[in-house]
Amino acid sequence: MHRHFVAVIALTAALALASGCSSSTKSSQQSTPAGGGTSSTAAVSGTVNVFAASSLTEAFTTIATQFEAANPGVKIKLNFGASSDLANSINQGAPADVFASASPKNMQQVNDAGGASASTNFVKNFMEIAVPPNNPAGITGVADLAKKGVKVALCAAQVPCGKTAAQVFTNAKITVKPVTLEQNVKSTLTKVELGEVDAGVVYVTDVRAAGSKVKGIVIPAHLDASTEYPIAALTKAAHSAGAKAFVAYVLSPAAQTVLAAAGFEKP
Repeated sequence: MHRHFVAVIALTAALALASGCSSSTKSSQQSTPAGGGTSSTAAVSGTVNVFAASSLTEAFTTIATQFEAANPGVKIKLNFGASSDLANSINQGAPADVFASASPKNMQQVNDAGGASASTNFVKNFMEIAVPPNNPAGITGVADLAKKGVKVALCAAQVPCGKTAAQVFTNAKITVKPVTLEQNVKSTLTKVELGEVDAGVVYVTDVRAAGSKVKGIVIPAHLDASTEYPIAALTKAAHSAGAKAFVAYVLSPAAQTVLAAAGFEKP
């Protein structure tokens, strides 16, 4: 009886220990941060340098704030610019951890140079005509941009917003002669906001972000063009864990809600 009693106690203790270990293992695997995503309890820390297309400025500023709130040890440093310029900078050794491009072509440049091994298209953006609030040239559609005397601002041809605008003109079978070619979509929009041009062709998201500073003229679906946005954690990221965590957050429902509110669409 005595030996049997001891054996029962030993068996009970072993089972309790195994149960405790199992519970501990499960609780350490994941937690739910602010914003609704899940992340590993292995805390990420440090500064994560995110190179992102100019058209992502407003959305990524909000997303970065949310990510930092969910990961108190991390600081997101945002660097916005034309995707073509950012890709060149990364390939020349700029200290970037994440690249979010407005064009798969520019992401491919980084991939081909060994800067990234994989990327994910996370949103899509369409084009829209932006005019000053009083629309001095009376722009009503794409065809008006080809009229003599109409001053149009476009992004440069190598910039995604310039390439996508060119596709719109091809679809509409018109030739547009811009008075200025800007290096990114934000500077193109600024020309419109300042009244220096009669119109600019920018992204839907940029017109929305500008609010009352401009008026948007919708481009019909059969004439419009779009571009997809890929994102990647870079292979030479100084803060690899933080880079991967930020990319995962951008793909999460919480960040996708922010992007949808800004006017981006699913790829």
